Amino acid sequence: MKSASLPLRQQPSVTQHHSEWLSSDNLQLPILELSQLPMLVDLPLFGSKIPAGFPSPADDHLEATIDLNRQYVRHPAATFFVRVQGHSMIGAGIHNGDMLVVDRSLDAQSGAIVIAVVNGELTLKRLIMTGDEVWLMPENTEFQPLQITDGMELQVWGVVAHVIHSF
Repeated sequence: MKSASLPLRQQPSVTQHHSEWLSSDNLQLPILELSQLPMLVDLPLFGSKIPAGFPSPADDHLEATIDLNRQYVRHPAATFFVRVQGHSMIGAGIHNGDMLVVDRSLDAQSGAIVIAVVNGELTLKRLIMTGDEVWLMPENTEFQPLQITDGMELQVWGVVAHVIHSF
């Protein structure tokens, strides 16, 4: 997908404002900052990869430990976690109840999945920029794409870096 940037007048800005509770059609907050999380925990990491095809002989040696915060949070001061509420992004593998790791320091490039504020309302969508057009695209055919036009206010709060999906 071709990378594009927004014209300066439409450049999304990352807001530093944090509310105790915010809500929208597909996000459930409060925003949890990394500093609000309990102490870091090292968990075992096995050196063997698990085949998803045919079974292979077990290789049960421990290689190291892993801390999921260090593994998935690249910019702690600019990262927050948010839980998804809704089904507009299921085609991207983001389901109702999933936890998102959102990085405010990443550039919101075309093709990125972003937390956006459109005219004061939060949404989770794929950002598509082509020429002078800016779209927020759902990943579910039951939802309509949203074209950002003159007079609309768009702010990008952050780029989704990871999804934590539970079964």
